[in-house]
Amino acid sequence: MSKNNIEECVRESLQSYFRDLDGEAPDGVYEMVIRLVEKPLLEVVMTQANENQSRAAEWLGLNRNTLRKKLVEHKLL
Repeated sequence: MSKNNIEECVRESLQSYFRDLDGEAPDGVYEMVIRLVEKPLLEVVMTQANENQSRAAEWLGLNRNTLRKKLVEHKLL
């Protein structure tokens, strides 16, 4: 899957989300999207890194402590 496919998937999901609101005002869209995308991102990267937090943090471009904090937030530790 290419970057464009991921972008298109997010775009289509957001367009569907706004259609489903049927005129209602959205609230907290940014936080919702980040939360929903971040957890599977962390799950997949941690699996690919064989649960090695240092390696996963490097791949993600994050500090290891930041990664650990995010793993705890998403109840992945």
